[in-house]
Formats: sequence, C-alpha cells, structure tokens
Amino acid sequence: MLQILAAAALILAGLTSVALTQETRPPEVAGLRGTAPLADNSDSPRMPRIEDGAMRRVRNYPEQPPTIPHHIDGYQVDRNANQCLSCHARARTGESGAPMVSITHFMDREGQFLATVSPRRYFCNQCHVPQVDARPPVENDFVDIDSLINPTGRQ
Repeated sequence: MLQILAAAALILAGLTSVALTQETRPPEVAGLRGTAPLADNSDSPRMPRIEDGAMRRVRNYPEQPPTIPHHIDGYQVDRNANQCLSCHARARTGESGAPMVSITHFMDREGQFLATVSPRRYFCNQCHVPQVDARPPVENDFVDIDSLINPTGRQ
C-alpha cells in the first residue's frame, strides 16, 4: 500500500511517470458497478422487489430507523400533506393497526416535546425506506451489537 501512495505522490509531483506493476496496482474492488472500468457503461441491476405486507424487520442497532414493510408508490409527502400520517399518526393507529411514529418525531431541536410531528421529522423518506428483497451490493462483515455482547446467543 505504501508503494502505491509513494508512486501516486511522485506522479502528482510530476517527478516521474511510474507505471503501476502487478505489485503496486490496487486490488480490484467489486462495488456497485462490479469490476467494470469507469469509462464503460455497465448494465443496471434489476430493481429489487418490495416486500409488500412483510413482517417488520429486526433493527441492527439502537435508533436505527425501521424499514417500511409496504409499497409507498404515489404517497404524497410534501410540505402540504404527509400521507404516512393517515395511518401512523397517534390518533389513527387504533383504526389502522399501524405503529405510531416514534415519540422522538415530536421533539424539536432543543428536545422539547411538540403537540404535532416536528418539521425536521416530517419527511419520512429522509430516514425510512421500503423493505426490499435484495442482497447487499457489496459484501460486508457487519455484526449486530447483541452478537458482540452475547456471542453464545443465550439470554
């Protein structure tokens, strides 16, 4: 890695034109584009299927925004209306069966509680996204906190 940085520094300084050899070439990273060179157009991945009506997913860490277990295509969420609140508002959860928005959504920047949803928490799609049937586009080794604290899984 140090060889790569040194070669890059020399090239940027204009001191030499170093050719990257197999030893100094960075490893191929398969990201969202796969291994396609930046100059090439790659095929777009298929849009994942929304898990409409799916059970709510377990969250991986405290304060993680829950995903949305249903379609939201065509929902109006703008400064004039928020269609999410037609089911998730405190007064509507009894008839809709939907979970109420978190109490944190009623707090202003200073932590004071408001009578209605805070304007800074009003646009749901800033944090919440529909659940989809998709594999992670890039491999990762994320381990949730409960697995770290209690690796045996016993209560």
